[in-house]
Amino acid sequence: MTNTATVPKMDTPAIYDDLHRKLVTAQFDHGEKLKSEELRHLYGCSANTIREVLFRLSTAGLVAFEEQRGFRARRTSRERQHDLTQFRILLEQEGASLSMKHGDIEWEARLSAAHHKLSHIEGEVRRTGSVENVLPLWSNAEWEFHDTLISACNSPLLRETYKTIYDQFRQQLVSRASNYGYYVDNIEEHRAILEAALARDEALCRQHIHDHLARNMIS
Repeated sequence: MTNTATVPKMDTPAIYDDLHRKLVTAQFDHGEKLKSEELRHLYGCSANTIREVLFRLSTAGLVAFEEQRGFRARRTSRERQHDLTQFRILLEQEGASLSMKHGDIEWEARLSAAHHKLSHIEGEVRRTGSVENVLPLWSNAEWEFHDTLISACNSPLLRETYKTIYDQFRQQLVSRASNYGYYVDNIEEHRAILEAALARDEALCRQHIHDHLARNMIS
């Protein structure tokens, strides 16, 4: 974990959200042991609260529990990343297709706004060559764009499942070694997805989603 500074006292949902954020933005190394006592002091809460939060995060697939060994950040593997990528592509393609069928001008406006924010941040990353300085902003904007893309699908279950898979995918992908999952082609790829979605070109949008993510699969 890169930052152990004490944070202001939080309630249980806020602790969950903070640990969740850290797990998907490489603030814990893959497979790193999550020490309950350290986390208890960090958040100023009880051991039971930390245990409850870690169990919830294990249910979300971000934390692994080992009997007699405690909790660890989920380990990465090429096979798991491949599987998560395939599943994410399928869900995002279907969600985008349904959103193109059901989405109105308000959805188009939200999608355009989300893309504008993401493009601005990714342009800054391209200019400076540094992801780490804007990692929280970029992570939030990246999620906002892809979530907005499928947000008009009219299927709460699809969106809920997609969120779970997206978070696990990001945890597998994001690390210092991978430049936090940033690629220089992201700007063009996100723009291509946006333009196909706004044109209601289902086949092209599906293709661009696949092309954007397929590099994370085992060839």
